[in-house]
Amino acid sequence: MTALSSPLEKQGISTSAKIHANLGTAALVEQALQRGEGRLTKDGALLVDTGRFTGRSVKDKFVVRDATTEDTINWGAINQPMTPEHWANLKADFLAALKDQDELYVADLFGGSQPEYRVNVRVVTQLAWHSLFVHTLLVRPTADELASFVPEYTILNLPSFKADPARHGSRSETVIAVNLTEKLILIGDTEYSGEMKKGVFGLLNFLLPAQGVMPMHCSANIGADGKSAIFFGLSGTGKTTLSADASRTLIGDDEHGWSDQAVFNFEGGCYAKMINLSAEGEPEIYATTKMFGTILENVTMDEDTRELDFTDASKTENTRGAYPIEFIPNTSEKNLGPPPSNIIFLTADAFGVLPPIARLTPDQAMYHFLSGYTAKVAGTEIGVTEPTATFSTCFGAAFMPRHPSVYGNLLKKRIAEGGAECWLVNTGWSGGKASDPGIKRMPIKATRALLNAALDGSLNNAEFRKDPNFGFDVPVAVPGVDSSILDPRAAWADKDEYDHTAQKLVQLFVDNFEQFAEHVDESVRQAAPAA
Repeated sequence: MTALSSPLEKQGISTSAKIHANLGTAALVEQALQRGEGRLTKDGALLVDTGRFTGRSVKDKFVVRDATTEDTINWGAINQPMTPEHWANLKADFLAALKDQDELYVADLFGGSQPEYRVNVRVVTQLAWHSLFVHTLLVRPTADELASFVPEYTILNLPSFKADPARHGSRSETVIAVNLTEKLILIGDTEYSGEMKKGVFGLLNFLLPAQGVMPMHCSANIGADGKSAIFFGLSGTGKTTLSADASRTLIGDDEHGWSDQAVFNFEGGCYAKMINLSAEGEPEIYATTKMFGTILENVTMDEDTRELDFTDASKTENTRGAYPIEFIPNTSEKNLGPPPSNIIFLTADAFGVLPPIARLTPDQAMYHFLSGYTAKVAGTEIGVTEPTATFSTCFGAAFMPRHPSVYGNLLKKRIAEGGAECWLVNTGWSGGKASDPGIKRMPIKATRALLNAALDGSLNNAEFRKDPNFGFDVPVAVPGVDSSILDPRAAWADKDEYDHTAQKLVQLFVDNFEQFAEHVDESVRQAAPAA
């Protein structure tokens, strides 16, 4: 067992619990199995159940409103305030709960792969598999770095802790509370591991803009030509899938920073959706499910054979797998690459309106970045019978503590300085709405072919047309791609219905963007679609 270079007592944390400090993967898997926290699959992955929470509890997250945050946080439904008084009560009760624990797991890790911009994060957990999760997902220090590690930020994660709304100012017994002044995050009454991962992401999203670094909810990789690309997108649009390309070097699948020198991964692992995973569709990710050290969340397993069923969504659609980034072939040794030459905005358009790829001007890029559009498909949620537009600012509004214009202006500045090409890629549906009979999702083979043409520069040599609704450039023909999918209107049997649906989507864009109009230049406002 490793001794902590900076004991918990130095942070005001007193406990009689046995401390398991900085255990490695094998030891943490053993601990999780001994404690009954998980089971091994046929191929050696650790299978866990996250209890009643199978995703983040967004409405239970709060930021302490004080002198540090009063004028820097974009307060609202996402960044909800907690009073210093409620925080003081919550912290006192958390520390009291820590005293009574029998065992605790401590992991000292980095958030960020570029040394100049990383933060030292200490994560204290009640569950061994939670410690394994953060050990897998964050950047692991070397032995020398651990020997001198001093935590800057600390996460205390106690699933057994139940908040009291009256005493703690929470919404329910579940609470995720962030104090940026005290550099402390408290997580209670949820076993969903993603709260820790996104807690660190939120920290970096707050800290880095002040240093001129663009934090991004994106995947990133590098081509054989040494040029990197970044892929923005909400869950289910293909960030992880499209970045895990065997012909390109993976930097990371989810969270990155863009500095003067590099695009750098915030993490040391990947967190992929497992639903409907197959060896044929996503071979690199599928292979990780057969490796010791991978954690699988809420995936169904046959108790006798220990075989996994990735098609079973009876527990949740949000089945997940966490694995070290090196489990993917051809990954960046230092989790970083040069500033991007291409920026890809991914959307899964369930309305069937957007083309499979379009070239954007810098102003259009900022417009679509601030819009952060994708769509929910009918049937994925109770009561959703038609495609529903989802706009998540910066393709990650839930993780952005500052005003969206801060991130938008940083992106515009970076594009202007680096001259990156910008593309909108629709991985959604074509020929009709997703709810229409017989309408299928865009073939991933076609998406990859279009992406490859954009990334190697050959797509710029194609003939383009101007989209009449959104004003961006759309290729007319691309070698190896069926031209019938390049023009969404032509793919619809009922052209009038397409026009009606397109105008409906355009109006949704326009209405959503009203909140940003006063914060952007006129040129960005002019990049709006034609209502």
